[in-house]
Amino acid sequence: MTRARERDPVVVVGSGIAGCLAALAVAESGPVVLVTKDVLGEGSTRRAQGGIAAAIDPADSVEAHLADTLAAGAGLCDRDAAEVICREGPARVVELLARGVRFDTEQGRLALGLEGAHSAPRVVHAGGDATGAHIVAALTAALRAGPRVEIAERELALEVVVRDGRAAGLRVRGADGAERVRAARAVVLATGGSGQLYSRTTNPPGATADGPALAARAGAALADLELVQFHPTALALGDGPLALVSEAVRGEGAWLRDARGRRFMPDEHPMAELGPRDVVARAIARHAAELGADVTIDLRHLDPGEVHRRFPTVAALCAEHGLDLARDLVPVTPAAHYGVGGVLADMAGRTTLPGLFAIGECAATGAHGANRLASNGLLEGAVLAAGAARALADGADAWPDAPLGPIAPVAPPAPRGDDAGGGGRARRALQEAMWRGVGVERDADGLAAARAALAAVPDGTDPETDNLLLVARLSAAAAALRTESRGAHFRRDHPYADPRQARRIAWVGGLPVVPSPTVPARPRRALALEAA
Repeated sequence: MTRARERDPVVVVGSGIAGCLAALAVAESGPVVLVTKDVLGEGSTRRAQGGIAAAIDPADSVEAHLADTLAAGAGLCDRDAAEVICREGPARVVELLARGVRFDTEQGRLALGLEGAHSAPRVVHAGGDATGAHIVAALTAALRAGPRVEIAERELALEVVVRDGRAAGLRVRGADGAERVRAARAVVLATGGSGQLYSRTTNPPGATADGPALAARAGAALADLELVQFHPTALALGDGPLALVSEAVRGEGAWLRDARGRRFMPDEHPMAELGPRDVVARAIARHAAELGADVTIDLRHLDPGEVHRRFPTVAALCAEHGLDLARDLVPVTPAAHYGVGGVLADMAGRTTLPGLFAIGECAATGAHGANRLASNGLLEGAVLAAGAARALADGADAWPDAPLGPIAPVAPPAPRGDDAGGGGRARRALQEAMWRGVGVERDADGLAAARAALAAVPDGTDPETDNLLLVARLSAAAAALRTESRGAHFRRDHPYADPRQARRIAWVGGLPVVPSPTVPARPRRALALEAA
């Protein structure tokens, strides 16, 4: 690395839990610029209700947490990656406490909640069901209090600048419309999710798949794009993004009822309402479709005072629509919630492009396998932030060999000028195509129709819609390529898992390849798959 590059800052893109923690940690050894396209802390983390899973209770264990993670991952987890996030869980909770997050306590100890597919209570939360808001408040306060991080708000990332085969900067557009290039000794993508691929989502408007699209255009590999987790219980009221009825509500004993009032989940899974999210989401979607009316969530058998104390955020959201969470049946629907796929990365966030890191939801480490275990998302963001900070302290040139080759960038769309109206139409068209064809349940006909509809959506309307369109097309292709059902990916025409397909699929230059079992690894010949 040249001396000039050594003096350049690390540029972090995104200000959720991953971006904030990475910026704070990296700033201890050098300059950092944190770029966020909205105000600091706006994004999916702030909306997270459930919490962070960590084996803190003496009666619990890292091994049990890992077993639950692997079970939810449906045979597609990178076991080493999953073990890292489970083993580091307690340390990351301690780090957040040190950064000022005040998790809820009971009798002087951290309160631990039980969520779906967990074998023990291990989810720490704050403000009842306002964990993300408490985390963001503490981390953004720490960032604003310290002089070591330059905060660039309302600045949209347009391109990862690549020089001499490595990430060397970020082209951005400020609120005034002016563009500039920020030189960087490394770029850390912490851009969050891609829920705006779908017409029904719990994700905020800014969740436009920016990280994966930026990485792909720079030449980095993506992976696991067919794996989208649909939260079973978004509030089926109001306009999008849909409010979340936290997993923890079912963890406290809530029941799901169909339009006839029948509790149906005991017939669907041995864990009933606490079954894996994909199982619960499909059951809700199916029962709603069969009876032509929303499924409801029922807490009437629980103590009303305790319901309002434990879930103030959900209760307030229900009250806005004239419902009492403790006394009324509340309509819920599945909605796109978490993108398991993203930028192919190791547990330090290192991608296949030297100098480019991806952490948090925009990364695909393999830790979640085919389906994320509840409350492992914030955990992975914190773990990857710490890993990236350690790697950067060792030097941005300390880069393992890429596991894929040859690496080829995806060509950017030709600009068509600012066209807000056209961009809005294009976005609605791609969201509807994804929801109909690449949603909770898929099949060959629906995927073919979705791919045709996505091909007809014009490129070049606006940067965020272009990001969504790039990732939507690859996601639909990935879903067509995986001709089995596994985890969050369910094919009506292939309803069972195929042991021969228990492997991850990466995407390089818009084409599918099979990555090494671990990332990074020694380079090897990319194995081309039959194009979907």
